[in-house]
Amino acid sequence: MPRKGKPQPRPETRRIPEGGDLLRERVKSMFYHAYDSYLENAFPYDELRPLTERVKSMFYHAYDSYLENAFPYDELRPLTCDGQDTWGSFSLTLIDALDTLLILGNVSEFQRVVNVLQEGVDFDIDKAGVEVEAGWPCSGPLLRMAEEAARKLLPAFQTPTGMPYGTVNLLHGVNPGETPVTCTAGIGTFIVEFATLSHLTGNLVFEDVARKAIKALWKNRSDIGLVGNHIDVVTAKWVAQDAGIGAGVDSYFEYLVKGAILLHDEELMSMFLEYNKAIKNYTKFDDWYLWVQMYKGTVSMPVFQSLEAYWPGLQSLIGDINNAMRTFLNYYTVWKQFGGLPEFYNIPQGYTVEKREGYPLRPELIESAMYLYRATRDPTLLELGRDAVESIEKISKVECGFATIKDLRDHRLDNRMESFFLAETVKYLYLLFDPDNFIHNDGSAFDVVSMPYGECILGAGGYVFNTEAHPIDPAALHCCRKQKEEQWEVEDLMRAFYFLKKSKKSTFKRTADHSGRESQTASADTSSESSRVEMNPEKNTKRRIPLLSCPNQPFTSKLSVLGQVFLDNT
Repeated sequence: MPRKGKPQPRPETRRIPEGGDLLRERVKSMFYHAYDSYLENAFPYDELRPLTERVKSMFYHAYDSYLENAFPYDELRPLTCDGQDTWGSFSLTLIDALDTLLILGNVSEFQRVVNVLQEGVDFDIDKAGVEVEAGWPCSGPLLRMAEEAARKLLPAFQTPTGMPYGTVNLLHGVNPGETPVTCTAGIGTFIVEFATLSHLTGNLVFEDVARKAIKALWKNRSDIGLVGNHIDVVTAKWVAQDAGIGAGVDSYFEYLVKGAILLHDEELMSMFLEYNKAIKNYTKFDDWYLWVQMYKGTVSMPVFQSLEAYWPGLQSLIGDINNAMRTFLNYYTVWKQFGGLPEFYNIPQGYTVEKREGYPLRPELIESAMYLYRATRDPTLLELGRDAVESIEKISKVECGFATIKDLRDHRLDNRMESFFLAETVKYLYLLFDPDNFIHNDGSAFDVVSMPYGECILGAGGYVFNTEAHPIDPAALHCCRKQKEEQWEVEDLMRAFYFLKKSKKSTFKRTADHSGRESQTASADTSSESSRVEMNPEKNTKRRIPLLSCPNQPFTSKLSVLGQVFLDNT
């Protein structure tokens, strides 16, 4: 019997010729026999369990170091064994590590951290053994916290184009002096989370603003089908006109595909496929993707960025496996050259770009390896994972965690461990080596949850990861949307019954008092409309809520620039 998790021979080897060309079938059989032998022997599958344990050990070394030396700061500084705030003092590393604890199987720590976050995180965070309220997953404290945080982002979308500002103050709204220049990724990376919120809460405003922003980018693409790097959200004028798949653009394309999968949305997928044609036509050279001028298609920067390494994984999600593997192998050669992916790599020169030699333990190449391994079972992908574990342990491990690599040429370290190391890098490594993890569920197991309006199926697999590797169960979206719709139907029936009663009362009054007929009819109508709003303010909010209008007040803050601005010198 084969060991669990070992790839099985391809189905084609089991095929019986149906009167066709027997010689062709024999050649095909010989090929697959050789290929299956390669799969059997190229990677020692007995190493999978030890590798998951090594990755788990990496996680806890970093996680415990953060708790002991940096909490409640956002991030750990591993060289000086202290902490720093980077995104607003939200204990970001702890929040980012939350679902990694579940994937590693540590339910008790997950429960403890949820309690800590509910008590300590203020935005003015239920499952896995945590006591939940009636109506979960369509209600609960974590969902309410998420909705509260999202509401504070809505003022950023109040622009003539519907494209959001890149920075918003959670207390005061958008600063009157805020720059209108925002990167493409910052505009197009909302649909997964915001549509999820809309489905779970019944408040459509989140999905609506996210869709409007995506469509604005689509509307302003160039005549050859490309988008630039940064755009003015007020005038819709492209400020940085370099087009590519990397920094400043990356997660826009990612969310078109993942949004399409999560929401079964043909429009989003159609948009991506059109972009994909243009990207192949103008930016792809020898299975590398370069930067080009968005209107002309001429090469502006022949570089590969580490952030682009998500692309093979994205290609695998749309079934483009052959192109994905070829591009992945290009990126893997860079990893083997340096023991990591430099931020920028000059393709013609085959070396790092000056001042871009660092590697902050980014997850993108490992993410692609996980997706592609699920699709192909190619052992080369496991070899990359093993290389990554050994590189990170050898180069980045220090007494108080894992440090960013400042320069891959000499492996000097920087005093920072960004939160995505625990949220993404370690998580994708673990999932690459753990074929039986619940995240990989094929639908053969699931949970039945009782709801006030019936039962729902949850945890059946098909999880969609957002760009920070937090998994979303699409079944929960379907469940909550169905529950909300049924709830609205019941409420509509109640209102209809209420109006019928009011109508009968009004008719009786009109018959009894002819002199006041007109005024009483108007009074009855006004009363009915008033009671309709009062009976269900939540539904009224859901269907008619305007964007929040927070007072703009001056404030001082550092502008966090998403992605890299490339100036157009043409």
